[in-house]
Amino acid sequence: MAFSTNSGGMPRHRFRGVPTLSEMNVVPLVDVVLVLLIIFMLTAHVMEFGLEVEVPKVRQVATTTEELPVVTITSNGELYLNEKPVNIHALPTEIQQRFGPSKAVYVRADKSTIWEPIAQVIGVLGEAKIDVRVVTQPEEETAPRR
Repeated sequence: MAFSTNSGGMPRHRFRGVPTLSEMNVVPLVDVVLVLLIIFMLTAHVMEFGLEVEVPKVRQVATTTEELPVVTITSNGELYLNEKPVNIHALPTEIQQRFGPSKAVYVRADKSTIWEPIAQVIGVLGEAKIDVRVVTQPEEETAPRR
């Protein structure tokens, strides 16, 4: 009785070693995505400050005769309530003390004032439920209207 492990000379397994993988290699994809993420992170702050906007003058539509407190913001960020200096944190209480229960104020800012102090003043007045009305300069007319 004779046994053969060869099965007639033909090998039992055709491929020896590691079988072929049919999966996608994601390492290059991850590398490209990480590089793009780094590029985006480096250039994101530049895109934020890329535009310069000049606010135009507005045409005067209607005049108001309402007497309201005026909050003035200078170009260096100083606050005045009807020509008297005031702290931003005490602004709602100062308005209530000087003018009673006021529902609205005028906010007047210098043309070269940065946006942050204006936004802070509007935010503080909004929290105190005080309506904000912005003061603008009327456009100069060069020729009379017909």
